[in-house]
Amino acid sequence: MPHVRRAEYPEAHSSYTLEYVEVIHRHHKRTPYADNAFPVEAYPWYCDDESLLYYGAPFPTDGANHSTNTYWRVYTSPSNPLAPRGFNGTCQFPQITRGGLDDSWQHGKDLYGVYHDLLGFLPEKFDPSLVSFRVTNNIITSQVASMVTSSMFSGEAHQNLPLLVQPPSIDSLEPAYTCSAAKNNFSEYGVGSNDSGWTSHLKAASALYAHLDTISGVSPTDSGFHVSFDHYFDNLSARLCHAKPLPCNASNPSLCVTQAMADEVFRLGQYEYSYLYRDAGARTLEYSTGSYGIWVAELVQNLRDAMHKTDSVSSSNRTSSGIRYRHNVAHDGSISRLLSILQIEKMVWPGMGSEVVFELYMSKVDRQYYIRVLWGGQLLRSSNPTLGVLDMLRVEILIAYFDGLVGQKANKISSLCSI
Repeated sequence: MPHVRRAEYPEAHSSYTLEYVEVIHRHHKRTPYADNAFPVEAYPWYCDDESLLYYGAPFPTDGANHSTNTYWRVYTSPSNPLAPRGFNGTCQFPQITRGGLDDSWQHGKDLYGVYHDLLGFLPEKFDPSLVSFRVTNNIITSQVASMVTSSMFSGEAHQNLPLLVQPPSIDSLEPAYTCSAAKNNFSEYGVGSNDSGWTSHLKAASALYAHLDTISGVSPTDSGFHVSFDHYFDNLSARLCHAKPLPCNASNPSLCVTQAMADEVFRLGQYEYSYLYRDAGARTLEYSTGSYGIWVAELVQNLRDAMHKTDSVSSSNRTSSGIRYRHNVAHDGSISRLLSILQIEKMVWPGMGSEVVFELYMSKVDRQYYIRVLWGGQLLRSSNPTLGVLDMLRVEILIAYFDGLVGQKANKISSLCSI
C-alpha cells in the first residue's frame, strides 16, 4: 500500500519546523489465519525461505550466559495420522511471509529516506531517548518491526532493540481492551446483526456464496464464512498477494475460483469496511471512539508532551530531548477505527502496510503548532468540516476534537464503555 516515500512526499513549507512524528501502520503481508483456510486446501504453502525466531536471553548480556537464536520449523510426523486443517506445508497461519518481511524492510527504508535523508529529523543511529517502536501482542507485528527497525537503523541489525507492548488485556493499539458498550453497539448494526444495512449485501451475494462454497468445501452453515466476506477475502487475497493461483476444488480440479469471483469478493469486502466504519452513520463513530479511544488519547498526550518540551519563546530552549518519533505496528482493525474517528472522506479496507502519519510542526512566523495527517503518504481528507484537509491545521483544533470524543487521558472511555 502507498506510504510515506521520498518520491511522492509532500514537503511542508520551509517556514515550518518539524517537531514530532507518530506513525501507525498495518503489518505487512502474511499467510491467512487458520480459521480462514478451507477445510481441505488443494496445494501446500511453504515458508522455508525465512526463519521466525523464538527465544529468550538474559539482559544485560555482559557476563551472562548467552542464548541461541532458535526458530520454529513446522513439520508433520509420519506417525501422526491427523491432517491439519487447511494448508499443508511449513508455514504458521498466520505468519509474516518472506515477501512480507521484505516489504517491511522497504517500508522502514522509505520512512528513513524521508525523515532522515530528506528532512534530517531522525538520528543516524537508534537512540531510545528520541525514537520508540511499539507492537501489539500478536507476534506478526513484532516480525514486521524487526525488519522495519533494521532498515531504518542498519547498525541495529542483529542487535537488541526494545519493542514496547502493553499487557494483552488492556492493549490499546490492537485494540484488545474491553468496551462492552462499543461491542453491543457494533452487534446492533455490524457483523452478525440483523440490521438491513448489513444483511442486504449478504443476501444479494447468495449466488456468489453458493459458487464459493461448492469450490472451497466450506459448509453453507459455517457462520465464520457467511456472516461477512472477511474469511473469503483473507483467503483469496493472501494467495494473490503471494502470486499463488486461485483455489480449485480439492476433488474436482476443473472447478475453480475465477478472477471475476475474487474481484467480487474484494469489492464486497471494501463495501463492508466502508459500512462498518463510516456508512452506517453516527453509530460507526461511537463504536470506533469507544473501542479505539484510548490509543487516540495516548496520541494526544504524545502531541502535548512534544509541545511542552520546547519553550514557548524559543525552540532552542529545550527542557529535555523527549521522544520525537513513535512508530506503531498494528492491524487493519486498528487503522480502520482510527480512520473512522478521523471521519475519513473515503473509507476503504486498509491493506497490508496501510499507514497514517501525524506530523507536528512549529511555525517560524507565529511560533504556534500545526499538524498534518498523511494517509497513504498524502494529506488525509476528512468529511468533518472542522478538520477538512488535514494540512497545517492548528493542533489545538485536532486536540480539541479528540478530547471532545475521548477526554484528556481517555477520561471519557470508562463511561463510554459502560453498559
